[in-house]
Amino acid sequence: MARVSVEYKDHIAHVTLTRGDKMNALDDEMIKGIIAAGHEVAASKARAVVLAGEGKAFCAGLDLMSFAKMGQMDPEEWLMARSFDDANEVQEVAMAWRRVPVPVIAAVQGVCFGGGLQLALGADIRIAAPDARFSVMEMKWGIVPDMGGMALLPRLLRSDVLRRLTYTAEVFEAPQALDWGLVTEVSDDPLAAAQALAAEIAGKNPEGIRAAKRLIGVAETADQATVLMEESREQVALIGTPNQMEAIAAQMQKRPPQFKD
Repeated sequence: MARVSVEYKDHIAHVTLTRGDKMNALDDEMIKGIIAAGHEVAASKARAVVLAGEGKAFCAGLDLMSFAKMGQMDPEEWLMARSFDDANEVQEVAMAWRRVPVPVIAAVQGVCFGGGLQLALGADIRIAAPDARFSVMEMKWGIVPDMGGMALLPRLLRSDVLRRLTYTAEVFEAPQALDWGLVTEVSDDPLAAAQALAAEIAGKNPEGIRAAKRLIGVAETADQATVLMEESREQVALIGTPNQMEAIAAQMQKRPPQFKD
């Protein structure tokens, strides 16, 4: 049975983890399915992505059989290889969604633990149910986050909060995650909220949205001079293009824009 489904509707890619009977826990097949879905969506003409898990949980992290498998493998051979640009295979579970050139919105319900949390961190935006539970779970098993978490968590959390969560593996709920900055908003229906937000984004100039995601990626890591130059470069590439002119015309005429891919 496929672990991940991808459906396209109204310029939105709907990506769903489909191992609901196992709380969408990550096994080898699920890991490969998530990466394949990310790469497929990245190459598509989708204007936004909704990332969700079926059933009662977003993703419970690595399943127990995967932990058993870890003990039978050479960790250096498994983890040190850069299989996907700057990432190994398990890191690509999260980083693939950062490589998707359009916004990714994660809808989180139930548990979002360990590798599942790191998968959600790969999204641009996270919308969580009020009773959703989160954990930087790895220390429970005597290991550290290694699926992109340490590339992504420091962009969201204060250092003291990051250290507390990493050292303790404590479980916390969505309102606390919102207060700490780990989730974007809390909603009684996170999937519906994510779909509505994706529809709003999909209604904007698709080249402008892609440029914005690239620019934000630079702004989060580069020095001031580089960011200022990148602002100018992206803007020069957008001004006067057909979709940018359509955005202006639609605003002036008070009608929905008709963008072309």
